[in-house]
Amino acid sequence: MNRTFKKNCYKSIQALILGVSVLGLAACGATNEEAAPVVKDPSSLTLKEIETKANEEGTINSVGMPDSWANWGETWNEVMKKYTLEHNDTDLSSAEEIAKMESEGENATADIGDVGMSFGPIAEQKELTMPYKTSYWDEVPEWAKDDNGDWIVGYQGTIAFFTNKELVDNPPKSWDDILKGDYKVTVGDVQRGTQNQMAVLAAAIANGGDETNLQPGIDYFAKLAKQGRLSLTDAKPANIEKGEVEVALVWDFNALGYADQINRDQFEVTIPSEGSVVSGYATIINKFAKHPHAAMATREYILSDEGQINLAKGFARPIRDVELPKEVAGKMVPEEQYKNAKPIEDYKAWEETAKNLPQIWQEEVLVHVK
Repeated sequence: MNRTFKKNCYKSIQALILGVSVLGLAACGATNEEAAPVVKDPSSLTLKEIETKANEEGTINSVGMPDSWANWGETWNEVMKKYTLEHNDTDLSSAEEIAKMESEGENATADIGDVGMSFGPIAEQKELTMPYKTSYWDEVPEWAKDDNGDWIVGYQGTIAFFTNKELVDNPPKSWDDILKGDYKVTVGDVQRGTQNQMAVLAAAIANGGDETNLQPGIDYFAKLAKQGRLSLTDAKPANIEKGEVEVALVWDFNALGYADQINRDQFEVTIPSEGSVVSGYATIINKFAKHPHAAMATREYILSDEGQINLAKGFARPIRDVELPKEVAGKMVPEEQYKNAKPIEDYKAWEETAKNLPQIWQEEVLVHVK
């Protein structure tokens, strides 16, 4: 599953919650390396001690953090230079990352991963994580971290409207604008994709719902389906370039990335005025990491001013309030558009609601797709 779109399927989420590992990854448990000792109390180490030990370890192995996603490439170059590390990444979805860590156990090949925020508590519940708060802990919003550093969001995303201005004369600024339009709206596969499910939650929030009540969002998309205006295709560059996407509902950083890749002037990226949902991607450090100090040092760098700016260069909004260089800030969606976007407040409630979303979507929306 390509990391570019971060599609963590519903079945994988269920499997993780039920404690079932992805069987296909079981073979990953074999390794010739000896198991690394677990760091008992990372909080007792000074940053200087962590950095010294990271240099001694000399390697950092990541999962789900490829060079092409959120400008990780530049981040890894800086991390390798700063701590004299070699780096390797395996491109996996969030569900696969956790399954890999679980199946390998003490024979870990992954030190650190980047997962959709809702997967952080799952990894913690499975006792796969090593807590580390970093020196920037107090500057990270409460909603974006757990209580002791088992997971911590490095960057955030908000569901946005991505409009091809060559196909749509009046790009929508609001959910109400979309209902009044005559173009197709691309939402993708809500039965499987996290981004796509978040689009339903965003519509629900804008219409009086929340993570415990998706019905306003379901009703909204049912209206579009009855109008014959709901597209279930993927909003990916190949489809966009072929003119198959008029308006899409995607993460703001994906939208900006697609526009930058194809032709920035051809597209408009807007946060819906009535409201949207904010979520994030969190680093998890493997409890059995072979290079635990390198992993801690990497998280430290990700949350530093330099690390946050690197993420912003890949159009991912920093989780800390850092001042972006003018040329970087100028490529982002204006801050004022986010005033009605809100983070998920109860991820446990959302997990329960999301379990039933595929069936509800089938019964109340897909039956009307023309």
